[in-house]
Amino acid sequence: MGQGIPILMYHSISHERDTSVHPYYETHTSPKTFASQMSLLVDEGYRVLNLRTTATLLKSGEKIPQKTVALTFDDGFEDFYSNAFPVLASHGFPSTVFLPTAYVEKQNNFFKGKKCLSWGQVIELNGQGVHFGSHTDTHPQLLALSFGDARRELQESKEKIEEKLGKEVDCFSYPYAFPEHRHDFVRKLEKFLKAAGYRCGVTTKIGLSDKRENSLFLKRIPANEHDDPEFFQAKLEGCYDWVHHLQSVFKHARKHLNCR
Repeated sequence: MGQGIPILMYHSISHERDTSVHPYYETHTSPKTFASQMSLLVDEGYRVLNLRTTATLLKSGEKIPQKTVALTFDDGFEDFYSNAFPVLASHGFPSTVFLPTAYVEKQNNFFKGKKCLSWGQVIELNGQGVHFGSHTDTHPQLLALSFGDARRELQESKEKIEEKLGKEVDCFSYPYAFPEHRHDFVRKLEKFLKAAGYRCGVTTKIGLSDKRENSLFLKRIPANEHDDPEFFQAKLEGCYDWVHHLQSVFKHARKHLNCR
């Protein structure tokens, strides 16, 4: 593995499967597969970090130790509490969970048809060392919003988590596909994030993250049920990074076609 860190992107850790989508788009990982993947990290001697520590390491410019990995979970599903955290805790693994705060209520709410964490569970997990960040308030397509509404999504979600946890929130996860080809939007988004007090963030851009990248828009490696041990290992070692080139080509082509 080169001088980059695989930031793994998980969503739901559950027995559900979305058979209507290509395995590339699958966002579910069964508890059994997830436990196997975490055991592989242990067996291979990986050092596991949360996102804030990862971003700090990348920004420091120091040589990145081989076999370093970060764990992130989008959408704040309740199955993180019931299925993922017990496995993480058994290995002493830190992690970062990104919350769409409008769906995190005192009584469990639902997002994408799945139960979300409650604030009580978030507070409990925070006490156990889980790191939380913002996934906006209502999980919208930020690109489709006015700049004022986009700014409110970033600010309100951050403030809600800070109020509940009594600590600073400085990490952000961009919802949906990251529009890296929209340079005007990305520059404005960076300005909003910095003004709100965010210091690091992740996207759906695929690849290992290294010190050359903008710490607010780091790449990640998607992980799901279809990753057998060999494929999972290959992703960790950077063998999946070529997919980012295809992502970029597709986004530019779609932008061109939409302008015609």
